[in-house]
Amino acid sequence: MATINFGGVLENVVTREEFSLNKAQEILKNETVAVIGYGVQGPGQALNLKDNGINVIVGQRKGTASWNKAVADGWKEGKTLFEVEEACKQGTIIMNLLSDAGQIQAWDGMKKHLTNGKGLYFSHGFGVTFHEKTGIVPPKYVDVFLVAPKGSGASLRSLFLKGQGLNSSYAVFQDATGKAQERALALGIAIGSGYLFETTFQKEVYSDLTGERGVLMGALAGIFEAQYNVLRQRGHSPSEAFNETVEELTQSLMPLVAENGMDWMYANCSTTAQRGALDWKGKFREATEPVLNELYDSVLSGKEAEIVIEANSKPDYREKLQEELAVLQQSEFWQTGAQVRKLRPTK
Repeated sequence: MATINFGGVLENVVTREEFSLNKAQEILKNETVAVIGYGVQGPGQALNLKDNGINVIVGQRKGTASWNKAVADGWKEGKTLFEVEEACKQGTIIMNLLSDAGQIQAWDGMKKHLTNGKGLYFSHGFGVTFHEKTGIVPPKYVDVFLVAPKGSGASLRSLFLKGQGLNSSYAVFQDATGKAQERALALGIAIGSGYLFETTFQKEVYSDLTGERGVLMGALAGIFEAQYNVLRQRGHSPSEAFNETVEELTQSLMPLVAENGMDWMYANCSTTAQRGALDWKGKFREATEPVLNELYDSVLSGKEAEIVIEANSKPDYREKLQEELAVLQQSEFWQTGAQVRKLRPTK
């Protein structure tokens, strides 16, 4: 492991230089990795593993859109593509990449194939951490670990194809064989991680649920809507309000932050923008920190998990979700966004 100074805090991380793909391939050479679920994370992780020479099979319910996507991606029924339980039976490492709700539904069928010495892999700590609500309690004689890419499976795949990587956390929940950590790290490198940092199942799910509801999605969408509404109420056109709220951030400023950090982005903006940002960022921090603490407490208490499980267990969940998403899509704000994106110059 390499020790890196993160803003004055020393952390141990695993990089590709010290844990090479060749090492990962050697560790995994006798494993059959069964990727269960071909939805959000499954395609990216499975295809990257396959391209990196790992023996991979896919488990997915036949007749679903995800099964059809797996076929379209080149997985062969009866050879590398199987029903979920058959893939679990064949796999020596079972990568449980079903949705949180899907994991609950599939658990009884999956756990009977978790025989002595197998590995059980997750990319989210939800099911195990909230086991009292999910019923997911792995048997003591299997390794249990996770690798959680910090982004979507689509991003993991696209970066892999560019020769780049998506950073991931890793954690060992249970080491039955003495090989759980090396299995986790080998898979982390083989799926295309940039570097790997250590966490726990609990910390992974607490940070993930907070991040999704906070800056990554919930807070971002909320503050977008708030600023757009204020500009529209003050007489600005939809195009102007959207460009000042979303387009400039996503197309101009965030690439600068991604390249060299917030300070570098500030340094490359006008002095007027610098002064205003420095004066107002504290006010936004003070306004939102109590909300984020409330959110974290809700995650910590298990309330957010209960909401997810209850919502996803309803038979009309998908229909209700589409209705909620349609409200977003049909709003003036995002209809404006659709038109603005069409007007972007093409190469």
